[in-house]
Amino acid sequence: MIKAKAWALRKHFDGFPKDGDFELKEEQLPALKDGEVLLEAVFLSVDPYMRPYSRVRMKEGDVMIGTQVAKVVESRNSSFAVGSYLVSRCGWRTHSISDGKDLTPLLSDWPENIPKSLALGTLGMPGLTALYGLMEVCEIKAGETVLVNAAAGAVGSVVGQIAKIKGCKVIGCAGSDEKIAYLKEIGFDEVFNYKTVSSLEDALKKASPDGYDCLFENVGGHFSSVAIPQMKTFGRIAVCGSISLYNDTTPQTGPYVQPHMIFKQLRMEGFLVHRWEHKNVESLKQLMAWVKEGKLKYSEHITTGFDKMPAAFMGMLKGDNIGKAIVKV
Repeated sequence: MIKAKAWALRKHFDGFPKDGDFELKEEQLPALKDGEVLLEAVFLSVDPYMRPYSRVRMKEGDVMIGTQVAKVVESRNSSFAVGSYLVSRCGWRTHSISDGKDLTPLLSDWPENIPKSLALGTLGMPGLTALYGLMEVCEIKAGETVLVNAAAGAVGSVVGQIAKIKGCKVIGCAGSDEKIAYLKEIGFDEVFNYKTVSSLEDALKKASPDGYDCLFENVGGHFSSVAIPQMKTFGRIAVCGSISLYNDTTPQTGPYVQPHMIFKQLRMEGFLVHRWEHKNVESLKQLMAWVKEGKLKYSEHITTGFDKMPAAFMGMLKGDNIGKAIVKV
C-alpha cells in the first residue's frame, strides 16, 4: 500500500489565491489491477491556465489540476515499463494509479543531458503552445515583426525564439530588469520593462515605429487595448492567455477594439493547444532538435518540495519566474 499526498482546492479562489484556499490530503492507494501502473511524481507543473480552469472545471475538494513528469514504479501494463518516465495529467499528487489512457511517454531518444523537466516546458505543452500559436494561428512569415507580452514566461520565451528561427523581428516586454536581460540574452531584437516605461504606447511605437504584423497575446486587458491600434493592416493576433484578468473580482471594461479590427482588417483568434494534438510527436521532435542545436534556449524556475506547490503556483501568478515554473518533488 502506498500513502499518497495530494493538494486539493479547499475553496474556490476569490481574487488572488491564498494559502487557505488549498488543503493537503493523504490517501492510501490500492493494489494495482491488470492494465494499471503506479506513478511517482518527479516534477510538477504550475501554469497560468490553472487559475481560470479551477473555477470552470473543478469543485471545491477536488485535487488541483495539472501535469507532471512521473516515473513508473510498479506496472501491470506491458506498454509502460518500470523505471520509464512519462507525462501524466493526474494533478497535484505525489503518487497516482493510471490505466495508461492519460499518459504520454517522453520522446524515446530523450538525451541524458536534457532535463526531463523540460517535458513540462520548452519540450512540452508551453513549447507546443508557442509553436502552434505562431505557425498555425499567426502563420508568421520571414521578415515580419512579432510582438509578445509576458515574454520571459514559459510560453513567451519560446515564442520569441521560434519567431527568430523563422526569420522574424521580435519585440518583447516583461516586468523586471532581470527578465529584460534574459530576453536580450536569448535573442529578442527589442525589449522593454512595462513596469518602468512612462508610456506603454510610446514604448511600443519606439520598439517598432512601423507597427506589428503579429501579436502573441498572453496578458490581455490594458495591454491589448494599447497594442491592437498599432497592428499593421491584415495583422494577426493569437490569443493564448489573459493573465492580467484572471484574479479580478470586478470585470474590466473597454476601450473596445472593434473599429481597429474592422479598418485594419485584423484577424484575432483564441486557441487551445490541444487542437493540434495529432501533430504533437512531430512538433516535439522539432523542438528537441532546436534545443540540441542550441537555437532554442530554456530557463527553469525550480521550487523544491511538494509541500511548496501552492507557494510556487502563487509565485508564478505574480511573475516570480523566468521561463517555466516547476516544482521538484
